[in-house]
Amino acid sequence: MTGNAKRMAGFAVSRAVGGAVVRNRVKRRLRALMADVLPTLPAGSAVVVRALPPAAEASFGELRADLNSAVGHALTKVSA
Repeated sequence: MTGNAKRMAGFAVSRAVGGAVVRNRVKRRLRALMADVLPTLPAGSAVVVRALPPAAEASFGELRADLNSAVGHALTKVSA
């Protein structure tokens, strides 16, 4: 990848998470959290976050902890 490679994130939030209002709320929260995490990832990174049904009831702090844990786990797998 070139030096200008961007970092990207996508979100998969199925109907199993809840109705449209709930799914959109989960996506908004995940987008806000990824805005903080994305700049810390290597250039050229592409991340897909899949929200499971418990995400509908999770607090912002719980989502942050889960997302940070998942990204950290993925980074250790990539660097190994």
